[in-house]
Amino acid sequence: MLGYYLFKGVEWLLFLLPYSWRRTLFLGIADAAHSLDAKHRRVIRQNLTFAFDQELSPERIAEISKGCYRNLALNMLQVMENTRADIATIGASVTLKNTAVFDTVADQGRAVIFVTAHYGNWELEGAVVSSSVSAASSVYKALKNRYFDRYLLHSRQRFGMQLFEKRGAIRHLNNAVKHARSISLMIDQNVKAKDGIVVTFFGKEVRQTPAPAFLARKYNAVIIPLLMHPNDQEGYTLTFYEPIEVAHSDDAEADILHATQAQALWLETEIRRAPEHWFWCHRRWKAQYPKIYNT
Repeated sequence: MLGYYLFKGVEWLLFLLPYSWRRTLFLGIADAAHSLDAKHRRVIRQNLTFAFDQELSPERIAEISKGCYRNLALNMLQVMENTRADIATIGASVTLKNTAVFDTVADQGRAVIFVTAHYGNWELEGAVVSSSVSAASSVYKALKNRYFDRYLLHSRQRFGMQLFEKRGAIRHLNNAVKHARSISLMIDQNVKAKDGIVVTFFGKEVRQTPAPAFLARKYNAVIIPLLMHPNDQEGYTLTFYEPIEVAHSDDAEADILHATQAQALWLETEIRRAPEHWFWCHRRWKAQYPKIYNT
């Protein structure tokens, strides 16, 4: 409790400053953390070396590693911003791209399953999608500290997103898609063997959640990938990608695997274009290749 109230005091002081100062401060904290946190710098290096088959120079790895920390810091700041700012202020920094793909599906009366990742400003993405495009249901993992957990939930739900704790969430997601409501799912983290299927990501096997493909096939929904890309001038572009349709053949497992692999390939393609915006400090390949994290 004491730690939470200390945090709230610091937050109050931060919001006496202009946003540009808060942003600069968080970027400075990110750079300092990057310098001090040898453990996660090592994980980032291991991931990048493995994913890119040692093609990246040490200088490029260091650049991506620093960008990863900066991106995470800006997401932490965005959590704070989302608790205070109105949607007009938040949305002013965001350009929506290719929203017609969503409009087309919505006009058909079909549910949309947004798939996304810890890429760019995902906290801003959730707020903009739910407030300006379609109120979506999603999944979250509860924090151990109930005060910070309530704070994070408030930040994410304030603009219309409905969140369900990970345990038992599938029932709520089923209900949403069944009634043609939108849901949003992260697809870029390692999952347990019982919860995932094996696909190829950066040319290597990983376990990925089949939930988007499973639900889309079951309820004739459409999978729409989306990402919030940082722009050079501090703004963002929220891009809606071409829909992924799940086949309805006699082989349900093959249909789900094919659509799940398509999601992995889409995400890999986008990460390769700007790897510094992805969450490389997560041990993505630990289930299939645990030895890479021993070097």
